[in-house]
Amino acid sequence: MASPTLSFRRATERDASTIADLGARTFEASFGEHNRPEDMEQYLAWSFSTEQIEAEIANPGSTFLLAHEEGKAIGYAMLRDGKGATSVNGPRPMELVRIYVEQKVIGKGYGAALMKACLETAARNGNRTIWLGVWERNIRAVQFYEKWGFVRAGIKEFVLGSDQQTDLIMERPVKLVA
Repeated sequence: MASPTLSFRRATERDASTIADLGARTFEASFGEHNRPEDMEQYLAWSFSTEQIEAEIANPGSTFLLAHEEGKAIGYAMLRDGKGATSVNGPRPMELVRIYVEQKVIGKGYGAALMKACLETAARNGNRTIWLGVWERNIRAVQFYEKWGFVRAGIKEFVLGSDQQTDLIMERPVKLVA
């Protein structure tokens, strides 16, 4: 069960270094052992540089939700408004680009609380569909998304360093789930 002290706020460019650090650490912890070190290093250096995160936060179509517990950042989500992947069929799509929580809190309801905040954000934004790409080999994440009502809609290529991987495209309506 998520802590009663868990709170969410929209991130600003001042949060870029916190998000970059949190994103790189959680991505490495989740996928490092399943990928070549040189591919992981290249991906992390580009995707989670402070400059890259600042640019993403500054994009008017992006929303970053930063999760805090007792003043410490423990997770975040990145949402991006706009047209979905070609296999996304639902109207007014919003992409859930990233949803990461610290490894030490996985299984304690923090991911669910962050997902609910993402759905609430999409609903307030007027989006009617939320979609995401998830690595086909990340079974735990696929099961988490299925639990939240996401269904498979297609596949897309994801490049990690020099390794071409396959992501499942999953989508669901933006109605809230209690």
